[in-house]
Amino acid sequence: MTHAIAPAAEQPVQLIRRSASPSATSEGRWPVEAVAQLFDRPFNDLLFEAQRVHREHFQANEVQLSTLLSIKTGGCPEDCAYCPQSVHYDTGVEAGKLLDKDEVLAAAQAAREQGATRFCMGAAWRAPKDRDIEKVAELVRAVKDVGLEACCTLGMLSDHQARTLKDAGLDYYNHNLDTAPEAYGRIISTRDYQDRLDTLEHVRAAGMHVCSGGIVGMGESRRERAGLLAQLANLDPYPESVPINHLVQVEGTPLHGLEPLDPLEFVRTIAVARIIMPKARVRLSAGRQQMSEAVQALCFLAGANSIFYGDKLLTTGNPDWERDQKLFEKLGLQAG
Repeated sequence: MTHAIAPAAEQPVQLIRRSASPSATSEGRWPVEAVAQLFDRPFNDLLFEAQRVHREHFQANEVQLSTLLSIKTGGCPEDCAYCPQSVHYDTGVEAGKLLDKDEVLAAAQAAREQGATRFCMGAAWRAPKDRDIEKVAELVRAVKDVGLEACCTLGMLSDHQARTLKDAGLDYYNHNLDTAPEAYGRIISTRDYQDRLDTLEHVRAAGMHVCSGGIVGMGESRRERAGLLAQLANLDPYPESVPINHLVQVEGTPLHGLEPLDPLEFVRTIAVARIIMPKARVRLSAGRQQMSEAVQALCFLAGANSIFYGDKLLTTGNPDWERDQKLFEKLGLQAG
């Protein structure tokens, strides 16, 4: 997915979240301190509350299925410390050209046959050119003709580009915040947090749904994880889809060799996201392949109700379709 965010000092988004939750302020905002307090709850209490909130807004055992295809891989000029597609790091990822319409159409048809309802297309650009957007718009129209929701993650967008994609039928645009504002400078130097927020505003203004989340396990503190989720929850409105990525460490990137995040801390992150963004689809994204079935089951209990599955999650492996089907059978989950 794309990366994200902000100035060196913490600077809350100037938009208000509406919520009746007693942990939010009377204006509906989630202070970082309130989110951090959720993280500190006893594990069982936190999951119990997250599952309660989940059942208030969604069918208890339904999970939305999305497939993600890299339509243009490698050669990105950004220096995101986690990303194997950056030109700054030697990871063995070769820069490729934009896939043609027939390749994308075949992948979309296969995704639909395997039960996906949303087809996401990712391209390794800092900011696409207008001519790139016109080509992607054609791909969006092809995906819509297959009968799937269409999502893209292409980097920073101008207002005009966002409207062009909306006119082509794009339903969702992904642009992740990556981490908390105060941690952002450790992860990326080639753009700032406001660039990311500006793109999200352009997407909203064009009338598309927002898909925005972040990556955990990048050496951040628990409070910084709380800061990331607070930033997302305080968007007005908060994103309809919130992908929570677990860092996939790739040799050659600066974050390779970090101490892995405790799996139960990842589950806590899912639970807190569910509580403070009750109507969002909280998605298990990158890193799911490395998770045991037990950890994934806890994530579903914590309120995760969307996954990427199928072929590839950009440049990191994704559990294959058969394995996911078996897990769903074990847990009594259904595609929804």
